Amino acid sequence: MRTEDFDFFLPEELIAQFPAAERDGSRLLRLDGNSGAIADHQFRELPQFLNAGDVLIFNDTRVIKARLQGHKESGGSIELLIERPLDTQRALAHIRASRSPKPGSRIFIGDGIPARVIERQDDLFLIEVEHSIPLLDLLDQYGALPLPPYITHAADAADDERYQTVYARTPGAVAAPTAGLHFNQAMLDRLQAQGIQIAYVTLHVGAGTFQPVRVDDIREHRMHSEIYTVPPATVDLINAARAAGHKITAVGTTALRALESAARTGTLVAGSGETDIFITPGYRFQVVERLLTNFHLPKSTLMMLVSAFAGVEHIRAAYAHAIASRYRFFSYGDAMLLERRETMD
Repeated sequence: MRTEDFDFFLPEELIAQFPAAERDGSRLLRLDGNSGAIADHQFRELPQFLNAGDVLIFNDTRVIKARLQGHKESGGSIELLIERPLDTQRALAHIRASRSPKPGSRIFIGDGIPARVIERQDDLFLIEVEHSIPLLDLLDQYGALPLPPYITHAADAADDERYQTVYARTPGAVAAPTAGLHFNQAMLDRLQAQGIQIAYVTLHVGAGTFQPVRVDDIREHRMHSEIYTVPPATVDLINAARAAGHKITAVGTTALRALESAARTGTLVAGSGETDIFITPGYRFQVVERLLTNFHLPKSTLMMLVSAFAGVEHIRAAYAHAIASRYRFFSYGDAMLLERRETMD
């Protein structure tokens, strides 16, 4: 398939710049991947579409304050976006500057904390903080939340809360698993009181999630790699639920990608690793029957993933309906609940 097959026109005013007043106050579009039926709802209605014994899988990654300002030894200003912390002092980072720093050079972060540029790795730089302050503490003190490029305001205290899920606990992401932003604790309590089972995976979302596919033939695209963990307790819960005839719902494409990465052999296996799984139409899903997700960027790998899940034509129709119905798009926007298409396109 061609990248242009996943393009669409989105009026700029439908890109949500701020979240809904309440986390669960967004709209919810339901799409049946088999029939193509579309229905409009409110997110607060979500529990009525799930049955006791069903499982919701959440991504518990926590967004780090990955955007840093600094300067080079020459005095020129730079901006860093930490893509992946590697240990307490080292990280891979994007660096924006008038001229890229050379390997071996020093840069200064915050109020003058030094770091060494070790080497360049494709689009990223390996840096090492030359100070006793641990990297994550440095980010908390001097960093800013890395809002997506289509959100035009700088991150403030409200974003520090709302661009983070209420269950976030494992630091490492540079973008939020946005389907989870709709859940507040009251919703989680309602679901569990109804007999819905909840489990977690971790996938640290990278900045590459916002990158459009730049090749015409999608088979030529290479995904960025992300770190994931699927705990044994999550695998056991999923296996028991499926054996009892219950459905598995991934809350977000990141939770789905973690699960499908852990099931590449055909059997869901607990563990940690790196994944560059690229899900496109024709993919056979191993674990998930439902997907809760937001609306995605044109020509993005996530548009390809949801098209694989619910059918290319059904997704096109659902997005056209959402635009006509003035749904709010992207990270702070509204949600979709997709039932998996059983026959491949």
